Amino acid sequence: MTRRTRLIVFAVGAIGVGAALIWGTAGAPPFGHYRGPYGDVFNRRAVPERHATNVINAITFDYRGIDTVGEEFILFAAVMGVTVLLRRQRDEATPRRGDGDRPPWRPSDAVRIAALTLLAPAVLLGLYIVAHGTLTPGGGFQGGMILGAAPLLVFLAGRTLLHPRRDPMGPLEFGEGLGAGGFVAIGMVGLIATGAFLENVWPLGRIGSIFSGGMLPFINVAVGLEVGAGLVIALYEFREQTLLRGRG
Repeated sequence: MTRRTRLIVFAVGAIGVGAALIWGTAGAPPFGHYRGPYGDVFNRRAVPERHATNVINAITFDYRGIDTVGEEFILFAAVMGVTVLLRRQRDEATPRRGDGDRPPWRPSDAVRIAALTLLAPAVLLGLYIVAHGTLTPGGGFQGGMILGAAPLLVFLAGRTLLHPRRDPMGPLEFGEGLGAGGFVAIGMVGLIATGAFLENVWPLGRIGSIFSGGMLPFINVAVGLEVGAGLVIALYEFREQTLLRGRG
């Protein structure tokens, strides 16, 4: 396929997508004028039924939790794909640096200070968002992304060297699998107890408490573990490729 043909195909697709977005946006209600009715129903019933003041979290992990399980396993499959594509095989020869390879990247003092300064706040913020997912905006996905980004700050703080004994892939893969499997296992508790997957059968607790929402806080922890570990695995594989090219 020539460059001109690729541009024509892209232009046709871009025009179609742009037209669909304009058509969809033109039919949307004005900002601040929600037409309902489903959101109004959830706003009235979610807090008294689930004791979770974050209604979006109650919808995501309870009312339509089966969809969220599928979304989580999409991320799980994506991380597996990245790992398969980027992981260096044992019998693969170490490439030597050629004319087109970039020299090893070395962070400046400003980057080091900024990364080290933000490391502890990032971990604390991630834990807070995961733990308070049923109460305030946030949850397992958002907190897991922040927790997964914390090791990236460690890498930015200094160019690390790899050592076989320090390979973290075993614990990371275990954590990712534990998080994904934990979500399903919690859902199976409801299925066994009531015949409905993810049915909330645990004590709901007091509204406004961290341990309110029944199963929701534990689902948030499982999702945070899966998302955080999965992101670190992907970042680790990219780091391996970067350092591998620099060691040739």
